[in-house]
Amino acid sequence: MLHRPIQGDATSISSKFFALLIGIDLYLPNTLPSGSSYNSLEGCVRDINHVASFLQNTLQVPQAQIFKLTASNFDGFNELKEPANQLPTYENIVAKFQELTDLAQPQDQVYIHYSGHGGRAVTIYPELKGNSGVDEALVPMNIGNSEARYIRDLEIAKLLQNMVDKGLVVTVVLDSCHSGGATRGGVNDSGIRGLNKNVVDTTPRSQVSLIASAEELMQNWLTLTQGQQKTRNVTVTSGWLPEPKGYVLLAACRDNEYAYEYAFNGTERNGALTYWLLDSLQKLGGEVTYKVLYDRILAKVNSQFERQTPMLQGEGHRIVFSGQSITSQSAVIVKQVDVAKNRVLLQAGAAQGLCQGAEFAVYKLGTTDFTQIHQRVALVKIVEVRAEASWAEMTKLLVEDHAQGTIRSIVQPPKTLSAGIIQDGAPALLLSPGVKLVRKIRLLPAAENQLSPDIDVTVALTALKITKETVQGNAWLEFLSFDELSDEPVSYQVSVNGQGEYEILDAGGELINLRPSLKIGAPNAASSVVDRLVHLSKYQATLQLDNNDWLSSLVGKLQVELCQPGENRSELLPFNLNGNLPILNVDEYAVLRIRNRSSQVLNITVMAIQPDWSICQLHPEGAAYFEPLDPKQEKLVRIHTNLPEGYQEGVDVLKVFATVGATNFRILELPALDKPRKGIQVNRATNPLEELFAAVAGEQPPSRNISVAAYLSDKWTTEQVQLVVKRL
Repeated sequence: MLHRPIQGDATSISSKFFALLIGIDLYLPNTLPSGSSYNSLEGCVRDINHVASFLQNTLQVPQAQIFKLTASNFDGFNELKEPANQLPTYENIVAKFQELTDLAQPQDQVYIHYSGHGGRAVTIYPELKGNSGVDEALVPMNIGNSEARYIRDLEIAKLLQNMVDKGLVVTVVLDSCHSGGATRGGVNDSGIRGLNKNVVDTTPRSQVSLIASAEELMQNWLTLTQGQQKTRNVTVTSGWLPEPKGYVLLAACRDNEYAYEYAFNGTERNGALTYWLLDSLQKLGGEVTYKVLYDRILAKVNSQFERQTPMLQGEGHRIVFSGQSITSQSAVIVKQVDVAKNRVLLQAGAAQGLCQGAEFAVYKLGTTDFTQIHQRVALVKIVEVRAEASWAEMTKLLVEDHAQGTIRSIVQPPKTLSAGIIQDGAPALLLSPGVKLVRKIRLLPAAENQLSPDIDVTVALTALKITKETVQGNAWLEFLSFDELSDEPVSYQVSVNGQGEYEILDAGGELINLRPSLKIGAPNAASSVVDRLVHLSKYQATLQLDNNDWLSSLVGKLQVELCQPGENRSELLPFNLNGNLPILNVDEYAVLRIRNRSSQVLNITVMAIQPDWSICQLHPEGAAYFEPLDPKQEKLVRIHTNLPEGYQEGVDVLKVFATVGATNFRILELPALDKPRKGIQVNRATNPLEELFAAVAGEQPPSRNISVAAYLSDKWTTEQVQLVVKRL
């Protein structure tokens, strides 16, 4: 029996725990024939030793179940400490993967941690990647020898898939460059783990793999990248390394960024990812998900190294070092705490539709159940909006009251923050939107001849006003009576029909399909109507979100089109219907082509806005928030059509967001209209972006001036396509 106590947690695991730890400080030889070289590092073996200590001392993993391959630089003289069979060569790394796979049994925990260089080499799979393609790879310690081989992306995918196929519970941590898609040179006091990102090793190397034949490796890759899910109305397959299925991948950075190592304690270097991973495990304890763990790591790393954005892919809702998963509603993370200015930096901004005045509740680090109000530590209000982040000032401090054996939140007057009240990575939940998010709802009386005498419309509509304050998210709504004037457009109208049912209509009077119908005398009918109005308001806000600044440097740089296979199936032809929407049947396929025409890397997220009033992140799948798309490159996202049950036809909107920085669009997700929302949703989109600019900057910027609005619009953009789906 293996116990894993973390900060007093004595939860036990019946399965065994195995680890493969690989750390490379000394690359010998390290110079490539082209003259480029993988410089020796200082903190990789130390990373591995610290991880091993954590596993043994905190998780109580027996030493015999920890496999280590290291290349230590003996006192800086380019001499190795380790014997040949413990060195991280290609052959030894592959052998340890295979030995571990054979030894572990189904449901056993397998933890893999690599600290060292990542690299790129000209592909040895041109049939799959094309003659100009590259392979992302882990770099063995003797790569300067032309006879040495990289551990290439297709091989890594196959090694991990073998573990998943056996039923092992796998976690992979890659503290190296070229790791954002999945796979550490120097700046001031920090070092970079990898070559220059533009260097591709063209050295001719052996194409024989010790893992599987080239045919098997390519087939495995194709299988992983072409599998389809049918749990959404529109589905997708994609991935750099294929989107992890059956395991968790925590990588140091995006594939266009650097992975840094740094002397965090003043003397000894560690990889930034490894250092904050271990620190977060100790701070958070054992019963948290990888998503919660990742949020804190991201906040810590990204606030210190702006050019390093750790990535989480795969089963992000899985409990750390467990095979069990839990779900929790999305929240914004606190990226930085500015004690001196009494404020915090939240990881959400104009790209999510935030505006000044929005209020958030900040919770204790590690909180996943946001119904536990006593876990709140502070209330904050947005005062400065950026493209993908916002500064929020603390307005109230919340403390626990244990008087008489109860726990409740007590509001204290605002006071200056002190260290530790709010921690980096803590979740923050949107409580109420800014005024520009509020939707006007007009309550309509019915014509006298449409109702039976026993239906009292006045009572039914008054019930909506009374129950509004009890419904989560009600700050989105402002009710207007039939004859009440408004200086802003009305978004929806509510009335009662001849059958005594509530009806919701759009601004033009078109009936919105409510499922199921709501009788005015039914229990909770009024609150259900209010809840649906909140839902519709959030849905429409996301649909309307756009970047309307024609001076933005990103104008025209994101191109999105829906394509279909050509006659010879080897080319893609855009749907060209002279302004009409493409019509597809259920269970058909199309391809969403996304092109980055800018000179910088853009982070791409695709949201599916669907006819049942739901919104989900379509791409990337799994735990990833976005996928980096290099300049002048394109991404093909395969689309599979479906319709919600009971629908014969519907319009899907595929909305593509592109941001310069890291951000999270999953917080825009909504279930179908007839499904309950999971608590208060966060970071909703607002009205068109010009309204946001007015709220942030106070006025539209003149074309001759640079203003906050213009600055924001240079950081993000969005494009969308629509398609009609019909059921035969």
